[in-house]
Amino acid sequence: MKKNIDVVPLIFKKFKGLSAKMLYGFTKIGKVRVLPKRDYHYNHMKNLALVYFNLTPLCNLRCKMCGQWGDRGKMKNGRIAEEAKTIVSLERYKQIIDEIAPSHPVTYLWGGEPFLYPDLMSLAKYIVDKGLYMSVNTNGTYLEQYAEQIVRDRWSTIFVSLDAFEETNDAMRGRGSYQKVVRGFEAINREKKQQGSNYPIMGIVTTVTNQNYLMLDELAEASRSFNLDVHIFNLGTYTNDNIVAMQKQFMKEKLDTDIDCLAAYNTGYNLGIDGEKLNAILKNIHNKDYGHPMITVPSLNPKKIHTYYADLETPVRRHCIVPWCQTDINYNGDMHFCADYPDYILGNIKEQSFTEIYNGERANRFRKAIHACKGGMFPGCLRCYQNMLFGMKVKGF
Repeated sequence: MKKNIDVVPLIFKKFKGLSAKMLYGFTKIGKVRVLPKRDYHYNHMKNLALVYFNLTPLCNLRCKMCGQWGDRGKMKNGRIAEEAKTIVSLERYKQIIDEIAPSHPVTYLWGGEPFLYPDLMSLAKYIVDKGLYMSVNTNGTYLEQYAEQIVRDRWSTIFVSLDAFEETNDAMRGRGSYQKVVRGFEAINREKKQQGSNYPIMGIVTTVTNQNYLMLDELAEASRSFNLDVHIFNLGTYTNDNIVAMQKQFMKEKLDTDIDCLAAYNTGYNLGIDGEKLNAILKNIHNKDYGHPMITVPSLNPKKIHTYYADLETPVRRHCIVPWCQTDINYNGDMHFCADYPDYILGNIKEQSFTEIYNGERANRFRKAIHACKGGMFPGCLRCYQNMLFGMKVKGF
Protein backbone atom coordinates (compact mmCIF):
# COMPACT_ATOMS: atom_id res chain seq x y z
CA MET A 1 0.00 0.00 0.00
CA LYS A 2 1.04 3.59 -0.53
CA LYS A 3 2.78 5.62 2.13
CA ASN A 4 1.23 8.77 3.58
CA ILE A 5 3.88 10.99 2.03
CA ASP A 6 3.06 9.69 -1.48
CA VAL A 7 0.07 11.99 -1.70
CA VAL A 8 2.21 15.13 -1.43
CA PRO A 9 3.71 15.11 -4.98
CA LEU A 10 0.27 14.48 -6.47
CA ILE A 11 -1.27 17.42 -4.63
CA PHE A 12 1.83 19.57 -5.18
CA LYS A 13 1.14 19.72 -8.92
CA LYS A 14 -2.24 21.34 -8.30
CA PHE A 15 -1.56 23.35 -5.12
CA LYS A 16 2.11 24.34 -5.28
CA GLY A 17 2.12 27.07 -2.63
CA LEU A 18 -0.11 25.20 -0.22
CA SER A 19 1.73 21.92 -0.72
CA ALA A 20 5.01 23.63 0.11
CA LYS A 21 3.57 24.53 3.52
CA MET A 22 2.34 20.97 4.03
CA LEU A 23 5.68 19.53 2.93
CA TYR A 24 7.45 21.86 5.36
CA GLY A 25 5.37 20.38 8.19
CA PHE A 26 6.16 16.82 7.09
CA THR A 27 9.85 17.72 6.88
CA LYS A 28 9.87 19.05 10.45
CA ILE A 29 8.14 15.90 11.66
CA GLY A 30 10.68 13.76 9.82
CA LYS A 31 13.50 15.79 11.34
CA VAL A 32 12.17 15.15 14.84
CA ARG A 33 12.45 11.41 14.23
CA VAL A 34 16.24 11.64 14.15
CA LEU A 35 16.81 14.44 16.64
CA PRO A 36 17.79 13.66 20.23
CA LYS A 37 14.68 13.36 22.37
CA ARG A 38 15.35 16.35 24.61
CA ASP A 39 13.17 16.50 27.69
CA TYR A 40 14.41 19.59 29.54
CA HIS A 41 16.05 22.99 28.93
CA TYR A 42 15.19 23.09 25.23
CA ASN A 43 12.90 25.34 23.20
CA HIS A 44 10.57 22.81 21.58
CA MET A 45 8.86 25.60 19.65
CA LYS A 46 11.69 25.19 17.13
CA ASN A 47 10.23 21.86 16.06
CA LEU A 48 6.51 22.62 16.39
CA ALA A 49 4.96 21.15 13.24
CA LEU A 50 1.29 20.47 13.98
CA VAL A 51 -1.28 21.97 16.36
CA TYR A 52 -4.74 20.47 16.79
CA PHE A 53 -7.58 22.76 17.91
CA ASN A 54 -10.53 20.80 19.34
CA LEU A 55 -12.97 23.71 19.14
CA THR A 56 -16.14 22.32 20.70
CA PRO A 57 -17.51 19.22 22.42
CA LEU A 58 -20.82 19.62 20.58
CA CYS A 59 -21.80 17.47 17.61
CA ASN A 60 -24.97 17.07 15.56
CA LEU A 61 -24.29 13.39 14.75
CA ARG A 62 -23.89 10.30 16.91
CA CYS A 63 -21.42 8.12 15.00
CA LYS A 64 -21.32 4.69 16.60
CA MET A 65 -17.54 4.26 16.70
CA CYS A 66 -16.70 7.81 17.80
CA GLY A 67 -14.57 8.12 20.91
CA GLN A 68 -16.57 11.17 21.96
CA TRP A 69 -20.24 10.61 21.08
CA GLY A 70 -20.19 6.94 20.04
CA ASP A 71 -21.42 3.80 21.75
CA ARG A 72 -18.85 4.20 24.53
CA GLY A 73 -17.93 7.83 23.94
CA LYS A 74 -16.63 9.95 26.80
CA MET A 75 -19.17 12.74 26.10
CA LYS A 76 -22.14 10.58 27.05
CA ASN A 77 -22.02 11.70 30.65
CA GLY A 78 -24.81 14.27 30.90
CA ARG A 79 -22.42 17.21 31.44
CA ILE A 80 -22.25 18.42 27.87
CA ALA A 81 -24.26 21.61 28.38
CA GLU A 82 -21.84 22.75 31.09
CA GLU A 83 -18.81 21.62 29.06
CA ALA A 84 -19.96 23.67 26.07
CA LYS A 85 -19.86 26.82 28.20
CA THR A 86 -16.11 26.44 28.74
CA ILE A 87 -15.03 26.96 25.11
CA VAL A 88 -12.11 29.25 24.33
CA SER A 89 -12.92 32.70 22.99
CA LEU A 90 -12.07 33.80 19.48
CA GLU A 91 -9.79 36.54 20.81
CA ARG A 92 -7.73 34.07 22.85
CA TYR A 93 -7.39 31.76 19.86
CA LYS A 94 -6.15 34.70 17.78
CA GLN A 95 -3.49 35.40 20.40
CA ILE A 96 -2.40 31.75 20.28
CA ILE A 97 -2.22 31.84 16.47
CA ASP A 98 -0.05 34.96 16.69
CA GLU A 99 2.22 33.17 19.15
CA ILE A 100 2.71 29.97 17.13
CA ALA A 101 2.78 31.56 13.66
CA PRO A 102 6.58 32.09 13.63
CA SER A 103 6.98 28.29 13.89
CA HIS A 104 4.74 27.81 10.81
CA PRO A 105 2.94 24.69 12.08
CA VAL A 106 0.11 23.02 10.23
CA THR A 107 -3.13 23.76 12.08
CA TYR A 108 -5.96 21.25 12.34
CA LEU A 109 -9.45 22.29 13.45
CA TRP A 110 -11.78 19.59 14.72
CA GLY A 111 -14.34 18.81 17.44
CA GLY A 112 -17.03 17.57 18.13
CA GLU A 113 -18.25 19.23 14.97
CA PRO A 114 -16.14 22.36 14.39
CA PHE A 115 -18.97 24.15 12.59
CA LEU A 116 -20.76 24.28 15.95
CA TYR A 117 -18.03 26.56 17.31
CA PRO A 118 -19.75 29.96 17.04
CA ASP A 119 -16.72 31.80 15.61
CA LEU A 120 -15.35 29.12 13.28
CA MET A 121 -15.49 31.23 10.13
CA SER A 122 -13.70 34.17 11.73
CA LEU A 123 -11.05 31.93 13.29
CA ALA A 124 -10.44 30.04 10.05
CA LYS A 125 -10.01 33.26 8.09
CA TYR A 126 -7.58 34.59 10.69
CA ILE A 127 -5.44 31.45 10.46
CA VAL A 128 -5.35 31.53 6.66
CA ASP A 129 -4.58 35.25 6.63
CA LYS A 130 -1.62 34.52 8.93
CA GLY A 131 -0.22 32.32 6.18
CA LEU A 132 -0.65 29.01 8.06
CA TYR A 133 -1.79 25.76 6.52
CA MET A 134 -5.23 25.01 7.97
CA SER A 135 -7.05 21.70 7.77
CA VAL A 136 -10.63 21.30 9.01
CA ASN A 137 -12.05 17.89 9.93
CA THR A 138 -15.85 17.87 9.74
CA ASN A 139 -18.77 15.50 9.31
CA GLY A 140 -19.64 17.56 6.23
CA THR A 141 -23.25 18.33 7.08
CA TYR A 142 -22.67 22.11 7.16
CA LEU A 143 -20.57 22.48 4.01
CA GLU A 144 -23.47 23.45 1.77
CA GLN A 145 -24.47 26.27 4.11
CA TYR A 146 -20.97 27.82 4.27
CA ALA A 147 -19.56 26.87 0.85
CA GLU A 148 -19.34 30.40 -0.57
CA GLN A 149 -17.37 31.75 2.39
CA ILE A 150 -15.13 28.69 2.67
CA VAL A 151 -13.96 29.11 -0.92
CA ARG A 152 -13.75 32.91 -0.65
CA ASP A 153 -11.58 32.66 2.47
CA ARG A 154 -9.31 30.08 0.78
CA TRP A 155 -9.40 27.36 3.41
CA SER A 156 -6.45 25.02 2.88
CA THR A 157 -8.02 21.59 3.33
CA ILE A 158 -11.33 20.06 4.33
CA PHE A 159 -11.45 16.44 5.43
CA VAL A 160 -14.95 14.98 5.63
CA SER A 161 -15.72 11.86 7.65
CA LEU A 162 -17.65 9.47 5.41
CA ASP A 163 -17.62 5.76 6.05
CA ALA A 164 -19.62 4.01 3.35
CA PHE A 165 -22.20 4.40 0.63
CA GLU A 166 -25.51 5.92 1.68
CA GLU A 167 -27.43 3.22 3.58
CA THR A 168 -24.46 1.84 5.51
CA ASN A 169 -23.00 5.28 6.22
CA ASP A 170 -26.31 6.59 7.56
CA ALA A 171 -26.72 3.54 9.78
CA MET A 172 -23.34 4.35 11.35
CA ARG A 173 -23.49 8.17 11.39
CA GLY A 174 -27.12 9.24 11.23
CA ARG A 175 -30.03 9.33 8.80
CA GLY A 176 -29.57 11.77 5.94
CA SER A 177 -25.91 12.47 6.68
CA TYR A 178 -24.64 10.98 3.41
CA GLN A 179 -26.80 13.16 1.18
CA LYS A 180 -25.90 16.26 3.22
CA VAL A 181 -22.23 15.52 2.54
CA VAL A 182 -22.88 15.01 -1.17
CA ARG A 183 -24.73 18.34 -1.38
CA GLY A 184 -21.83 19.92 0.51
CA PHE A 185 -19.29 18.64 -2.02
CA GLU A 186 -21.48 19.88 -4.86
CA ALA A 187 -21.74 23.31 -3.27
CA ILE A 188 -17.98 23.59 -2.67
CA ASN A 189 -17.22 22.50 -6.25
CA ARG A 190 -19.78 24.94 -7.61
CA GLU A 191 -18.25 27.81 -5.63
CA LYS A 192 -14.72 26.86 -6.67
CA LYS A 193 -15.79 27.04 -10.31
CA GLN A 194 -17.67 30.31 -9.88
CA GLN A 195 -14.84 31.94 -7.93
CA GLY A 196 -12.10 30.49 -10.13
CA SER A 197 -10.34 28.84 -7.18
CA ASN A 198 -8.71 25.48 -6.48
CA TYR A 199 -9.19 25.92 -2.74
CA PRO A 200 -9.91 24.14 -0.53
CA ILE A 201 -8.25 20.78 -1.08
CA MET A 202 -11.07 18.31 -0.43
CA GLY A 203 -10.73 14.84 1.03
CA ILE A 204 -12.65 12.03 2.66
CA VAL A 205 -11.51 10.12 5.73
CA THR A 206 -13.13 6.70 6.03
CA THR A 207 -12.79 4.83 9.34
CA VAL A 208 -12.65 1.08 8.73
CA THR A 209 -14.84 -1.03 11.02
CA ASN A 210 -16.49 -4.43 10.91
CA GLN A 211 -19.64 -2.57 9.84
CA ASN A 212 -18.29 -1.19 6.57
CA TYR A 213 -15.07 -2.93 5.50
CA LEU A 214 -16.71 -5.23 2.96
CA MET A 215 -18.30 -2.23 1.21
CA LEU A 216 -15.40 0.22 0.97
CA ASP A 217 -15.25 -0.20 -2.80
CA GLU A 218 -18.84 1.06 -3.11
CA LEU A 219 -17.86 4.35 -1.49
CA ALA A 220 -14.73 4.55 -3.63
CA GLU A 221 -16.84 4.20 -6.77
CA ALA A 222 -19.33 6.81 -5.58
CA SER A 223 -16.46 9.23 -4.85
CA ARG A 224 -15.68 9.54 -8.57
CA SER A 225 -18.35 12.23 -8.84
CA PHE A 226 -17.23 14.20 -5.76
CA ASN A 227 -14.25 15.91 -7.45
CA LEU A 228 -11.97 15.07 -4.52
CA ASP A 229 -8.24 15.57 -4.10
CA VAL A 230 -7.58 12.63 -1.73
CA HIS A 231 -9.38 9.77 0.03
CA ILE A 232 -7.88 8.35 3.23
CA PHE A 233 -8.83 4.96 4.64
CA ASN A 234 -8.14 5.03 8.39
CA LEU A 235 -7.79 1.50 9.74
CA GLY A 236 -9.26 2.75 13.01
CA THR A 237 -8.40 3.35 16.67
CA TYR A 238 -9.13 0.32 18.84
CA THR A 239 -8.24 -1.05 22.26
CA ASN A 240 -9.29 -3.75 24.74
CA ASP A 241 -9.80 -4.22 28.48
CA ASN A 242 -6.24 -5.34 29.13
CA ILE A 243 -4.65 -2.41 27.30
CA VAL A 244 -6.94 0.02 29.13
CA ALA A 245 -5.99 -1.54 32.48
CA MET A 246 -2.26 -1.34 31.70
CA GLN A 247 -2.56 2.28 30.61
CA LYS A 248 -4.51 3.22 33.75
CA GLN A 249 -1.86 1.66 35.97
CA PHE A 250 1.01 3.23 34.02
CA MET A 251 -0.45 6.75 33.98
CA LYS A 252 -1.23 6.61 37.68
CA GLU A 253 2.20 5.33 38.68
CA LYS A 254 4.36 7.40 36.32
CA LEU A 255 2.36 10.59 35.79
CA ASP A 256 -0.08 10.59 38.72
CA THR A 257 -3.01 10.84 36.31
CA ASP A 258 -6.34 9.06 36.20
CA ILE A 259 -7.60 8.29 32.70
CA ASP A 260 -11.03 7.72 31.23
CA CYS A 261 -10.66 8.48 27.50
CA LEU A 262 -8.94 5.34 26.22
CA ALA A 263 -11.87 3.07 27.17
CA ALA A 264 -14.05 4.96 24.67
CA TYR A 265 -12.19 3.13 21.89
CA ASN A 266 -12.90 -0.30 23.34
CA THR A 267 -15.86 -0.62 20.97
CA GLY A 268 -15.43 -4.08 19.47
CA TYR A 269 -15.77 -2.67 15.95
CA ASN A 270 -12.45 -4.34 15.10
CA LEU A 271 -13.76 -7.83 15.86
CA GLY A 272 -14.31 -10.22 12.99
CA ILE A 273 -12.57 -8.16 10.30
CA ASP A 274 -11.07 -10.59 7.81
CA GLY A 275 -7.62 -9.22 7.02
CA GLU A 276 -7.31 -11.07 3.71
CA LYS A 277 -10.65 -9.80 2.45
CA LEU A 278 -9.89 -6.26 3.59
CA ASN A 279 -6.48 -6.35 1.90
CA ALA A 280 -8.04 -7.57 -1.35
CA ILE A 281 -10.58 -4.75 -1.25
CA LEU A 282 -7.97 -2.08 -0.48
CA LYS A 283 -5.61 -3.47 -3.12
CA ASN A 284 -8.39 -3.29 -5.70
CA ILE A 285 -9.17 0.29 -4.69
CA HIS A 286 -5.52 1.37 -4.82
CA ASN A 287 -5.08 -0.17 -8.26
CA LYS A 288 -7.92 1.82 -9.82
CA ASP A 289 -7.97 5.42 -10.95
CA TYR A 290 -10.78 7.35 -9.31
CA GLY A 291 -9.44 10.74 -10.28
CA HIS A 292 -7.82 11.26 -6.88
CA PRO A 293 -5.21 9.37 -4.80
CA MET A 294 -6.20 6.75 -2.25
CA ILE A 295 -4.16 6.44 0.96
CA THR A 296 -4.36 3.90 3.78
CA VAL A 297 -3.29 4.86 7.33
CA PRO A 298 -1.29 3.12 8.58
CA SER A 299 0.23 1.61 5.50
CA LEU A 300 0.84 -2.04 6.47
CA ASN A 301 2.33 -5.22 5.12
CA PRO A 302 -0.80 -6.87 3.64
CA LYS A 303 -0.06 -10.06 5.54
CA LYS A 304 -0.25 -8.14 8.83
CA ILE A 305 -3.65 -6.48 8.42
CA HIS A 306 -5.33 -9.32 10.29
CA THR A 307 -2.91 -8.79 13.19
CA TYR A 308 -3.83 -5.09 13.32
CA TYR A 309 -7.44 -5.96 14.14
CA ALA A 310 -7.25 -9.35 15.82
CA ASP A 311 -4.21 -8.85 18.07
CA LEU A 312 -4.41 -5.34 19.43
CA GLU A 313 -1.51 -5.91 21.83
CA THR A 314 0.99 -6.47 19.03
CA PRO A 315 2.65 -3.14 18.13
CA VAL A 316 2.79 -2.08 14.49
CA ARG A 317 4.33 1.35 15.22
CA ARG A 318 6.80 2.43 17.93
CA HIS A 319 8.60 5.52 19.18
CA CYS A 320 5.85 8.11 19.22
CA ILE A 321 7.31 11.50 18.29
CA VAL A 322 4.18 13.56 18.93
CA PRO A 323 5.39 15.22 22.19
CA TRP A 324 8.39 16.68 20.36
CA CYS A 325 6.56 18.30 17.43
CA GLN A 326 2.80 18.46 18.05
CA THR A 327 0.10 19.28 20.58
CA ASP A 328 -3.67 19.49 20.96
CA ILE A 329 -5.70 22.33 22.50
CA ASN A 330 -8.99 21.10 23.90
CA TYR A 331 -12.21 23.12 23.70
CA ASN A 332 -11.85 24.27 27.33
CA GLY A 333 -8.28 25.53 26.83
CA ASP A 334 -6.47 22.49 28.24
CA MET A 335 -3.41 21.45 26.25
CA HIS A 336 -2.44 17.81 25.73
CA PHE A 337 -0.09 15.86 23.55
CA CYS A 338 -2.60 13.07 22.91
CA ALA A 339 -5.49 14.45 20.86
CA ASP A 340 -7.77 11.44 21.31
CA TYR A 341 -6.76 10.73 24.93
CA PRO A 342 -6.79 14.17 26.63
CA ASP A 343 -6.28 12.89 30.18
CA TYR A 344 -2.84 14.30 30.96
CA ILE A 345 -3.16 18.10 31.03
CA LEU A 346 -0.04 20.11 30.23
CA GLY A 347 -1.62 23.44 31.16
CA ASN A 348 -4.40 25.74 30.04
CA ILE A 349 -4.08 28.49 27.42
CA LYS A 350 -6.54 30.68 29.35
CA GLU A 351 -3.96 30.89 32.12
CA GLN A 352 -0.56 30.59 30.40
CA SER A 353 1.07 31.26 27.06
CA PHE A 354 1.37 28.43 24.55
CA THR A 355 5.16 28.51 24.81
CA GLU A 356 5.16 28.34 28.61
CA ILE A 357 2.98 25.23 28.49
CA TYR A 358 4.76 23.55 25.57
CA ASN A 359 8.18 23.99 27.19
CA GLY A 360 6.88 23.57 30.72
CA GLU A 361 7.57 21.11 33.52
CA ARG A 362 4.51 18.93 32.91
CA ALA A 363 5.21 18.71 29.18
CA ASN A 364 8.79 17.68 29.81
CA ARG A 365 7.71 15.17 32.42
CA PHE A 366 5.46 13.54 29.81
CA ARG A 367 8.26 13.54 27.22
CA LYS A 368 10.65 11.93 29.67
CA ALA A 369 8.12 9.26 30.65
CA ILE A 370 7.29 8.19 27.10
CA HIS A 371 10.94 8.34 26.02
CA ALA A 372 11.88 6.00 28.86
CA CYS A 373 9.25 3.40 27.88
CA LYS A 374 10.16 0.27 25.97
CA GLY A 375 9.56 1.03 22.34
CA GLY A 376 9.10 4.72 23.09
CA MET A 377 5.36 4.57 23.69
CA PHE A 378 2.87 4.01 26.50
CA PRO A 379 0.81 0.81 26.85
CA GLY A 380 -2.24 2.62 25.45
CA CYS A 381 -0.50 3.81 22.26
CA LEU A 382 -0.79 0.50 20.39
CA ARG A 383 -3.49 1.64 17.95
CA CYS A 384 -3.47 5.40 18.58
CA TYR A 385 -4.18 7.28 15.34
CA GLN A 386 -1.41 9.81 15.96
CA ASN A 387 1.09 7.01 16.52
CA MET A 388 -0.15 5.21 13.39
CA LEU A 389 0.51 8.41 11.41
CA PHE A 390 3.83 9.47 12.89
CA GLY A 391 5.32 6.53 14.79
CA MET A 392 8.15 4.40 13.43
CA LYS A 393 7.10 1.26 11.59
CA VAL A 394 7.83 -2.01 13.41
CA LYS A 395 9.94 -4.34 11.25
CA GLY A 396 7.73 -6.70 9.31
CA PHE A 397 4.67 -4.47 9.41
